[in-house]
Amino acid sequence: MVVHFTTVHPRTDTRIRLKEVASLARVWPGRVTIFVQDGNGDEVDLDGLFAIHDTGPPERGRLRRMTLGAWRMYAAIRTARPKVAHFHDPELLPWAALLRFSGIQTIYDAHEDLPAATLSKPYVNPILRKPLAATVAVIEGLLARMCTRIVAATPSISRNFPHSQPQLVQNFPLLKELQNSDHLSLGQTLPHFAYVGGITRIRAAVEMVQAVGLMADDAVRLQMAGTFSVALGQELQQTQGWNRVDLYGWADRAKVSSILSECRAGLVLYYPEPNHVRAQPNKLFEYMSASLPVIASDFPLWREIVDSSGCGLLVDPKDPKAIADAMQWILDHPAEAVEMGRRGRKAIEQRYNWEAESEKLIALYRDLLPAS
Repeated sequence: MVVHFTTVHPRTDTRIRLKEVASLARVWPGRVTIFVQDGNGDEVDLDGLFAIHDTGPPERGRLRRMTLGAWRMYAAIRTARPKVAHFHDPELLPWAALLRFSGIQTIYDAHEDLPAATLSKPYVNPILRKPLAATVAVIEGLLARMCTRIVAATPSISRNFPHSQPQLVQNFPLLKELQNSDHLSLGQTLPHFAYVGGITRIRAAVEMVQAVGLMADDAVRLQMAGTFSVALGQELQQTQGWNRVDLYGWADRAKVSSILSECRAGLVLYYPEPNHVRAQPNKLFEYMSASLPVIASDFPLWREIVDSSGCGLLVDPKDPKAIADAMQWILDHPAEAVEMGRRGRKAIEQRYNWEAESEKLIALYRDLLPAS
């Protein structure tokens, strides 16, 4: 039996459920379960290949989640006694060490560059960020070495564990999920632009709204799917351009596909924070998968991806005028924009797809599980 467990991510998490667990369950049907903590009860996936076990309602507050909630999760997994317990939250590292001591093989799935993310936490005093990030790196590294294996979502994250030989399993799109051949007739779509994901200040939420407000054509709109804080929402509502935003809130995968099919380009405009410049945001590859040209932050890694694929434009994410100029270029050059979308989709098919990455994960599990 294999368990994937999380006290932070939802049961619908794309990487966990739709990619990793679904891929493993096709090889080991009926032997994979996701343990979550959301209070929504148990279920069996529609294909019947894996189950979801709810360990109870979530605890209120981060400290209670990391202690009481984590203890409940640990106890549930100890009771289940899986061959492999694969977890997705760095705060569960101490509990995974206890599972390892009890004879359960553990896999740490590092989704983000935790030390780099610490450098950008707004609630951490700027003076303390560097020493805290260094401390986080040491603690994460030591606890991760107690795990059986480590899976890293990006090359940058992988480099945080030089002594553990992590397996790189990148979070690229499923080939068929967002494929939309109809979008190749780009001239038939409205002059809309898409942003899908968490809506935050450091992901240029204000600048995107300002940019659409600068567009001369009143028909240009920004389709935003995601959620934001109350404070940011109040600021956005006062920002010029907000009247041209269509806000969908959280969107499931079908809705995301629908939104992307109706837009001219996708926006992925992160600020140059330490955790961003080396990141590989899912939405960048999802736009490419949907045959959309991208308008992205001009970071060295992102430039390498976008320029090598010929799939979009790069701008300063803090400059609304530069963003608006890129949007206008897309509208003024529809044939070139279509070609960018085609080239992006080709890059997904040839290189940046989950189907290729899943083989690495399956190979790792074949090493850990007895032949059956």
